[in-house]
Amino acid sequence: MEPWQALILGVIEGITEYLPISSTGHLIVAQRLMGIGMGSVQAKEAADSFAVCIQGGAILAVLGIYSKRVLQMIRGVFGLDPEGLRLAIAIVVGFLPAAVLGVLFSHWIKVHLFGMWPVIVAWIVGGVAILVVSQWKKNNPRRDGGKELNALTWQLALIIGVLQCVAMCPGTSRSLMTICGGLLVGLSIRAAVEYSFLLGVLTLTAATAKDAVGKVKGIDPTYDTLFGGTKLMIHEYGTTTLLVGLVAAAISAALAVKWLVSYLQSHGLACFGWYRIVVGVTVAGMILSGVLTA
Repeated sequence: MEPWQALILGVIEGITEYLPISSTGHLIVAQRLMGIGMGSVQAKEAADSFAVCIQGGAILAVLGIYSKRVLQMIRGVFGLDPEGLRLAIAIVVGFLPAAVLGVLFSHWIKVHLFGMWPVIVAWIVGGVAILVVSQWKKNNPRRDGGKELNALTWQLALIIGVLQCVAMCPGTSRSLMTICGGLLVGLSIRAAVEYSFLLGVLTLTAATAKDAVGKVKGIDPTYDTLFGGTKLMIHEYGTTTLLVGLVAAAISAALAVKWLVSYLQSHGLACFGWYRIVVGVTVAGMILSGVLTA
């Protein structure tokens, strides 16, 4: 992988991670078009590890933008802020379903669902789901605009967390499920987006750490150890390439997050639903015409 390719993948990761359009799906298409991760199991494992590790840039972006909320939760954990403690509990409870199912099914999902056709189906189905939720919100407007984040109970957070598990399927979008989940349990659009971002910090950190520390089996005994995935990725691409991807993801994620919050408050989710359907149909056409391999 060349630094310019890492730059492109980092920008794609940063822009798509928090938008409800699936970062995984976009990264898979971009990697295929650039020929990254093709030709061997070792190349694919390195590409997969890179795609996960550059999520660290997106994590840093949200930590910076929502640093006051993060500090509030830290104070809450130490008994200095009751509201911060409630939010911290809501974040942890929302994370638990994905943590449990991730341990049980992550390998199966990686083997069976990390292909273009499952991603295309998830893109289109997710797009239709967004349009349905948008129409539902339009037909059932809340006079108060919805609950604020401090009104989120652990029970409602658990519902959002269960919906987040659907996003373990590539192409679905974690932010799609958590934002829609927040709206369905009565949060305002701003609160649903903020909770989605904060929950994403914990979820993505866990996923990144798992991949970085995890072993890579069946390729080379060198990588059948802790941090095997990271060692393989650095061996294939080098540290400079990884840093380029991380920085690009951080900057583009910060811009995307700031834009999304203001956009959704005045326009809603519908455009992302149409975008997902168009992308899904377009990529399917590229595969059927031989431009892209499945």
